[in-house]
Amino acid sequence: MKIVILGAGQVGRTAAYHLSREEANDVTVVDTNQEVLRDLQGRLDIRTVAGNASFPTVLDAAGAADAEVLIALTNSDEVNMLACEVAYTLYRTPTKIARIRSAEYTANPKLFSDEALSVDVWISPEQLVTEYVERLIRYPGALQVLTFAAGRLRLVGVRTGSGAPLPGLPVRMLREHLPDVEVRVVAVYRDGRSLEPEAELVIREDDEVFFLAERDQVRRVMSELRKEDNPARRVVIAGGGSIGFRLARMLEKTHHVKVIERDPKRARHISEVLEHAIVLHGDAADEELLIEENIDSADVFAALTNSEEANILSAMLAKRLGAAKVMALINKPSYAELMESGSIDVAISPQSVTIGSLLAHVRRGDIVRVHSLKHGAAEAMEAIAHSEGGRSRVVGVAVGEIALPDGARIGAIVRDQKVIMTQDDTVVEEDDHVIIFLADRRHVEQVERLFMTAAPR
Repeated sequence: MKIVILGAGQVGRTAAYHLSREEANDVTVVDTNQEVLRDLQGRLDIRTVAGNASFPTVLDAAGAADAEVLIALTNSDEVNMLACEVAYTLYRTPTKIARIRSAEYTANPKLFSDEALSVDVWISPEQLVTEYVERLIRYPGALQVLTFAAGRLRLVGVRTGSGAPLPGLPVRMLREHLPDVEVRVVAVYRDGRSLEPEAELVIREDDEVFFLAERDQVRRVMSELRKEDNPARRVVIAGGGSIGFRLARMLEKTHHVKVIERDPKRARHISEVLEHAIVLHGDAADEELLIEENIDSADVFAALTNSEEANILSAMLAKRLGAAKVMALINKPSYAELMESGSIDVAISPQSVTIGSLLAHVRRGDIVRVHSLKHGAAEAMEAIAHSEGGRSRVVGVAVGEIALPDGARIGAIVRDQKVIMTQDDTVVEEDDHVIIFLADRRHVEQVERLFMTAAPR
C-alpha cells in the first residue's frame, strides 16, 4: 500500500515507524525540516520529500497521484485540511486522514460531511489522550483501558498485587471465582516477557495481566487481580494546556479538580472557562506549592505539560510527597518503560494512544479498531469477519483451527450485541466482530490476510 504522511512531528514519526515496518507498505514522509527528514530516512526504509505539505508540486513529488492513503499530521489544521482538498481535487486519493486540533472545526460535523471538506477521517490526538487519561482515572489501578465494540467491551491491563484472590492461583480460577462474568485473560507479562495465558498458568504478584470483559464487569475482575483501589475523587493536573484543560473540564463536575499552570495568561484564561475546577498559577515541580495544596491527599496526580522532563520530575515529586497514583505524559517509549519500572505508576505515550486511530484506517481487511499496547510492542484489533463468495479464512471456522501466528489469539467475539468469550470450538460467523490480541505486532500482516476476502484496498 502506498502511503503519504504529511508532517514529521512526534505523531508523524510514530506513524512512519509503524507503517514502514510492514513489508506491504511503501511510505513517503513530507516535512519542511530537512534535518528531521534526514534523521528519519537514516532510521527507516522510507522516502522523504522536503516542502510545504499542501503545495501541489510537493504532493506530486511525494507520489500522491498513486497513493492509496494520505495522512496529514502537520501542526497546522489548515494545512492538513487543504492538503486533503488538493489530494482529492488533483488525484482523487481514496483515503484522506487529517489531524484536527481545534475544537472550532471539530465541533461542527457539517464541515466533515460527504458534501463538505475532502477529509474522510479526522483525528484529534489531544482529545484521544484526554479520553484515555479519563478512563485510567475512572478505573484506579489500571495500566491501560482500551475500548472495543463501540465501548461495550474493555481490554484492561493491571499489575497484580498482594491481598487479591487470584495471585498464587492458575488463570482458570478467575472463571471459577466469577462464574457469572464473561472474562478472558489474553496476555500475561512477567519481568518484561510475554507468557502464554494457559488455564494452568499460575498468576504471580507483580505480573501484568491483560483481560477482556464487558464494561460493567471491569471492576469486579480487577478486584480479583489486585486489592481494590478507592475511587479517585481528588485529582491534581499539572499543565493547563489543551490536554490538561480538556481533562479538567471533563472531570470537574464529578471530581475535586485542581489545575497547576505556570503561564499566568493561560491560568487566568482557563480559570474563567472552567466552572468548578480550581486553577493555580505556579510550577508543578515546586515542592512547597505541592505541600501547600495537600498533594498527600490527592488520589491522582496527572502531569500533562508539553515538557516530558517537567512531567517526569513533577510526577516523581508528587509520588514522594504522598500522592496515591501519579501518571505522566512521556513521548519517548524508552523513557516511558523506564519510568513505569520506577516511581511513576503510569507513563502515557501520546503516540501510542494516537497511532491506533490511524492504523484502523490503513489496515487491510475490515478493521474497525486498533490499539497499541506495551508501548508499541503488542497490538489488539477488532476485525469484522466476512465471506464474499465463500472466500473467507475465518467464517465458519472454529477459533482453534484458525491459522493464527505465534503470540496471536482471539479473545472475544461480539455477535448481534452479544459478547462471547471464545473457546477453541467457538465458530466464527458472518459479520462477527472479532477481538484479536497480538503479543508481537510484527505479525499484523498475517492477521490482516485472514480477514481479507478481496484484493487489498
